[in-house]
Amino acid sequence: MSQSLQELVNAYCDTPAPGLRNAIITEAMPLVKSIIGKVKRPNSPLTQYEDIQSAALMGLLQALDHYRKDRNIQFNTYAYYRIKGSVIDYLRKIDKMPRIQRVTFGKAQKVMEELMQKLGREPEDEEVAKALEMPVGDYRKLLVNVQQRAALSLNDQKYDNNENLTLSNAIEDTNIESPDAHLTRQSVSEKIQARLRKLNERDRLILTLYYYEDLTLNEIAILLGLTEARISQIIGKLLIQLKASLQI
Repeated sequence: MSQSLQELVNAYCDTPAPGLRNAIITEAMPLVKSIIGKVKRPNSPLTQYEDIQSAALMGLLQALDHYRKDRNIQFNTYAYYRIKGSVIDYLRKIDKMPRIQRVTFGKAQKVMEELMQKLGREPEDEEVAKALEMPVGDYRKLLVNVQQRAALSLNDQKYDNNENLTLSNAIEDTNIESPDAHLTRQSVSEKIQARLRKLNERDRLILTLYYYEDLTLNEIAILLGLTEARISQIIGKLLIQLKASLQI
């Protein structure tokens, strides 16, 4: 018979063993997810669920480390406020981008998707900027911000139920024969591969060098004869495009 969260916590207070700590985390996950679901999250793609969950788990562990079973309070009640406070503090910490810029980011993603469908090709920076009614320079600054904050990181392991499947894994390594054979059975991988194949050779190369070969922006810029800022802009644009087209 499995122990309740309170029983596990009481046992941990007596003997703080790693095994009990892990069992408590597992047993407390429904509470953690419930709190995350009730906290108002900024309307921004920059707020990743995995990061919020990590903040919540930090709050849980802090509650566990400070809890005393002789207090007249249940652990789930005590932990609730610690977890919620940790999540709120995290959201305040990362939410440094001005509201107007965050709204523009979401709008840029929507506009880019609409233009891709309308034009049947990748829209030019000038076309997206015009649709957003903003100067091209400001739009390119927005793309740099996306890349710098890794808002849509291609290494996020959050596709379907395959914990080892990331977008960077799906980018083909041309030095290995049929590198994605084991991924083609996954529907999300097929979507990723289809979208990547639509990229022009330069953009696909940039993604491969940056996410697969781990080259720096400066190294890629030197290799392709572009500026580091331009490489950053291109990656930011591609991340928005991939998220828009894959709906992830």
